[in-house]
Formats: sequence, structure tokens, C-alpha cells
Amino acid sequence: MTYAPTKPLDVPPYQLQSLISAVIDSPHRVPTVQVRCAQALGSEIYVGCSNGELLRFALQANNPDTPGSYTLLSRQTLPNDKPIDEIVLTPSISRALILSDHQVHFYTLPALDMVPSNMIKPIRNVVTLAVDEQHIRRPSPSLSDIPVPIDPIEFCVIKRNAIAMYSLREKLFFHKEIPLPSGGILARRTGRHLCVADKVNYNMIDLEAASLFPLLPLSQDIDSTVTVKPSITVISENEFLILSWTGGSTLGVFITGDGDPVRGTLEWPSHPQAVCLDYPYITTLLPNNTIEIHSVETQSIIQVVAAPPDPPSASSLNRKTLVACPNGFFVPSTQRSDKLRRTPVRLLRGGTETRKDSESDVVPEIPAI
Repeated sequence: MTYAPTKPLDVPPYQLQSLISAVIDSPHRVPTVQVRCAQALGSEIYVGCSNGELLRFALQANNPDTPGSYTLLSRQTLPNDKPIDEIVLTPSISRALILSDHQVHFYTLPALDMVPSNMIKPIRNVVTLAVDEQHIRRPSPSLSDIPVPIDPIEFCVIKRNAIAMYSLREKLFFHKEIPLPSGGILARRTGRHLCVADKVNYNMIDLEAASLFPLLPLSQDIDSTVTVKPSITVISENEFLILSWTGGSTLGVFITGDGDPVRGTLEWPSHPQAVCLDYPYITTLLPNNTIEIHSVETQSIIQVVAAPPDPPSASSLNRKTLVACPNGFFVPSTQRSDKLRRTPVRLLRGGTETRKDSESDVVPEIPAI
């Protein structure tokens, strides 16, 4: 069961397109290697695998008649060979934070070289990671801009019973630790506000005041024995979207860092497996592999992307999750390629005037696009 838009748009905001046909080069490996997470930035796609491999794909140009394609550039393995749980890109300081085996490792962008341990040591005993979303959205510095001081990236590390606060630039700086007796399994940060989900509730933490107050239970069905997966999405500088299961459907509640509800609510017939913001849309993946797109402003459903065929074809495998890439990435396309045509352009040699006194001085037409 899923909902359908009451007033579908003539041109839906999204379409599906395959970017990488086969991430794992050999599907017959023993044990089987799986994709665990991914992130993209510009012409690069970074993929984390269940065996600790970190893959880097880049968009490569083909010939003028076909679009470019993503090709594997490098493959490396994290020191512990354990599954990679999360990749966070911070383009403004050219760093990638990799969470694996309860450790945060630091890599450079775009080459994905590990930062030497004598410069930055991995952070250990990590349950989950929360980089300030506003800092993640900072773009890469332009080479043509006048050099200016680069602001550090601030983030929180959720440990078993504490929150550790850090900032990162060329080096890593530890600021302070805040007690968190109930622990946390998922966290998202924007500015001074940190929204943390433990096994029962969503909680809001003011990092400057070191204060905590509960927001909403993960599940409002007290008789249910089903474990509900928490979901926290940063909407703006002072707004989050959290999901709560009612027993018959899931409600999405927009809430500020001060704990005040805003906007209306979203609703899904089943609990989403993944939620992403691509303003002004909220995109959700449901357990039946259907993708629903809602408007943030009106909370109405805009588009439904049907589930893959059953059984799925080779080009349409089961959907595992959704990934938001705040700084965007390139998508190769053949759309409107039929509008491209070669045009002859006459070039001049040696000056602004064309000499016509001999045939040898006539410059041949050179085709160009």
C-alpha cells in the first residue's frame, strides 16, 4: 500500500538513472561483498563496502556521441577490514570522515588518501557521528577566489554514555564532553542543536547550555514488540524532521531546536527505511521498495516512484537505501544530445586579416562542436 499524489505534476521532479552498473567487480566472492554506504560530490562517487574497501569512482568522458560514465579510479581497504558504516564529505576543508568498527578515520578529498596518524589519529569508541549539517553544505573553495581563512568543521561523536565535541581543519581539536546517560544510536546536528535518538525516544540537546529534553517516542504503540528504526533529517538551520510509528502508520513531525512543532505533519502507510531532504522535497524509501516524494512546504505528496519489477531485473535491483548529497553531483545524460551538431569555424593565422593572394594561405575549415 502507498499513497498517490492527488494532483500529479505534468513533469515529475525526479527520474531514475543508473550511474554505476556494477560496483562490486566479482559478485561470486566468498564471502559476498556488499555496498554499505555511498556519497557523491561533483564528478566523484565514494562507496564503502562490507569488507572495509573504500572505492572511488570518477566521471570519465567517452566520445562525443555518448555520455560520460563513472569508472573505478582507486580501491583501498581500511586498516581494520571491517564494514564501512558511514561516509561524510566536508568539501570546504577537503576531508572525508569514515565511520567503521566504532572508529572515525580521516581521508583527503578527492584522492581519498588517509591522513597520517601522526597528524590526526582515528577517534575510537564511536557509536554514531553527527557533523554540523550547515558545515557539510559549505562548498569547496574556488581556485579563482582570493584565498581566505577556512572555517573549521564542527562535529559531535556519540559514545556509549557521552557526547564528545570536536572541530577539524588541518588538525583535530577536542573541545569538551557532555554526559549522555541514556546513550544514543542516531544523531544529527545543526548549529548548537543536536537531535539524538536512543532506543526509546528522540531527544534535543542544546550543546552550548548542555541541556537535554525528550521530544517524541520512536514508537507510540506501547504494545508493539517491533523495533522501530529512528530517522532524523535536518531541514534548516533550526529545524529537524523526526519519524514516529503509531502502530498503523508513521508520522513525520517537523520540530525546531527549541522543541516547538512547525509546519504540518507527513504520513506514510509503513515506516520508511530511509529519508532524504532535497529542498523543497522530502524523499522516502518504503519497505515495499516504493519511493515517495513529499513537498516540505505543503506536506502533500508530489510523486510516487514504483517499486522495481518482481523479480528485479539486472538494471533494477532491490533498493537498499537513499543517500542525500548536499553539494550535488554530475549525472551523465543523453537527453537533447540530438540537438548537438558540428559547426565549421574559420580560423585566421598570423593576424586579424585574411590573405587571399595564394591558395596556401587559405585556412581550411575545422569542424568544432
